[in-house]
Amino acid sequence: MSKRIEIYDTTLRDGAQGPGVKFSAADQLNVVRALDDLGVSYIEGGQPGSNPKAVELFARSADMELKHAKMAAFGSTRHPKAAVEDDANIKALLSANTEVITIFAKSSSLHAREILKVGLEGNLQLVEESVSYLKSQNRRVILDAEHFFDGFFEDSDYALAVLACGWEAGAECLVLCETNGGRLPHEVAEATRRVRAHLPDARIGIHTHNDAGCAVANSLASVQEGAVHVQGTINGYGERTGNVDLCSVIPNLQIKMGYKVLTEEQLVRLTHTSHLVAELANMSPRDHAPYVGRDAFTHKGGMHADAVRKLKASYEHIDPQAVGNTTHIAVSEVSGRSSLIQKAQEFGIELDRDGAEVRQILESVKKLENEGYEFEGADASLELIMRRAIGRHKIFFKPLGYNVRISHVGSDPILSEATMKLALPDGRVMHTVAEGFGPVDALNQTLRKALQSTYPELKEVHLEDYKVRILDGKKATRATTRVLIESSDKVASWNTVGVSENIITASYLALLDSIEYKLLKSSD
Repeated sequence: MSKRIEIYDTTLRDGAQGPGVKFSAADQLNVVRALDDLGVSYIEGGQPGSNPKAVELFARSADMELKHAKMAAFGSTRHPKAAVEDDANIKALLSANTEVITIFAKSSSLHAREILKVGLEGNLQLVEESVSYLKSQNRRVILDAEHFFDGFFEDSDYALAVLACGWEAGAECLVLCETNGGRLPHEVAEATRRVRAHLPDARIGIHTHNDAGCAVANSLASVQEGAVHVQGTINGYGERTGNVDLCSVIPNLQIKMGYKVLTEEQLVRLTHTSHLVAELANMSPRDHAPYVGRDAFTHKGGMHADAVRKLKASYEHIDPQAVGNTTHIAVSEVSGRSSLIQKAQEFGIELDRDGAEVRQILESVKKLENEGYEFEGADASLELIMRRAIGRHKIFFKPLGYNVRISHVGSDPILSEATMKLALPDGRVMHTVAEGFGPVDALNQTLRKALQSTYPELKEVHLEDYKVRILDGKKATRATTRVLIESSDKVASWNTVGVSENIITASYLALLDSIEYKLLKSSD
């Protein structure tokens, strides 16, 4: 197939309505740049009349030189009690000064009667007048037929009449919206097929939600039946269970189904775009996301890792580099020699498959994981284990103990203070104390204070993230705690792990690994 499918991104409008998603004004502009670099056709900036942030986005994006995408303003048909030229929403849409305007209209007879309370003919009049007026103002118009699939299966004649009305009024694309997210692929396919038969010259689009877990399948089914325009969000952000995830739809359409969506160079940016938008949205990237997740091409079982080493296609459905991802070998208690050797190669370490070092490392990993350690997300700690086993390890300091004191008297601020004792290779013993915003920060400050005069490169290190996992909640306050710390410097980031029944000790162990890893890399 060589048909072109255009992508319409609504991350900044529909996606921003998802639980936990939060974009600042600056974030929105960065998302626009990222989506344009990715190569989407349209970027929906939101409803210009709904909030000042949307107004600012359209004003500032107008000065951006977009290479691929066009900004689209979004709003409804005119209000039933307002003339189209006087309608506040229509005026706001025009004030956004975008070439493209998307308006949504009721396509369900039930909604026309019970929600808008304008009757069937009255609703058609809203559609016709709104589209015609925007066209008369030299705007390109996309019509989102809200609740189309529910409306189609309630009263197909009326749902089709709404589409025909919009098409005849001048809309350039009729988008079938699966607003409630509960329809299944065979239903979406049937309805799209009927639309194509009823309006053979119209350009059809699809907009799906994931309430039944079928958003991606529904979008693909609609495209198979003739849709040429797909609306969705990066990472599937959106209300309730979210919109369709463009990070799955795009590669499925292009790699699996052969449609023209992006260039190969643009498709390689997909994983980066997914993670960047997650960061800007104040959301954690979904490790298990298809195509773009960290675990999408991760192999943990020893047999799987060995097979992938010999033939990547044995357990990878595509080349991960096509979407900007990579193969990742996880080392754990279920891993074998092949997994360990491949992981070592990632670190630049060569291991003898039949050597004692491999057995020693595997035994160490299995023992530690039995205690609660987990190295799939802590490559830096795993690399330190390997280097110690093969003798490629240098002692930069020797920890001799620590103490943390937390005090709170009356209305005074809570004080966290840590003292630490460690020995340096030249024989000096450092005994330092520092305060912090909490016990972990106090430990971090104390450790750096003790070492920075000897190792000034530690000034570059920043603590980026801190995660705590209680491994056995039934033990209550005696439960084992696993702490994962992400650190970074000017060029890289790395993760380390610590485990203990004491959360402070677990944090201390992860911090020691983080600092040791930085010093090791600086000395290589």
